[in-house]
Amino acid sequence: MSLCDPVADMLTRIRNASSVRKDCVMVKASKVCEGIAAILKEEGYIIDYDRVDDGNQGQIRVKLKYSEEGLPVFSEIKRISKPGRRVYSTVQDMPHVLGGMGIAIVSTSKGVISDRNCRKDNIGGEILCTVS
Repeated sequence: MSLCDPVADMLTRIRNASSVRKDCVMVKASKVCEGIAAILKEEGYIIDYDRVDDGNQGQIRVKLKYSEEGLPVFSEIKRISKPGRRVYSTVQDMPHVLGGMGIAIVSTSKGVISDRNCRKDNIGGEILCTVS
């Protein structure tokens, strides 16, 4: 099976696994997906992630995080830039997700970073997704 959009596949798997209260989810490994997992861990949306070697491309095991009531820490993960329609933003036009309570994950020339780090480093890029 060929996979056209690994980022959308990753976000969908995380969204589906959190809706049925899974402890962890496996996604196909890529540098962009690993960068997204690192940002989610850094911002406190997941517990941890690690790379699992399966002999081929590899997989990323994402350990999901829930509140004390058993609800997912995030309410929405939304893909912004898609293969058919890329969305780029300068640092001045960078979106404020939920007025700063959420994050946007951006692919820049310095790697995959959050919107807060984009503003700090004064750098724009392709908006991959938003998490709130």
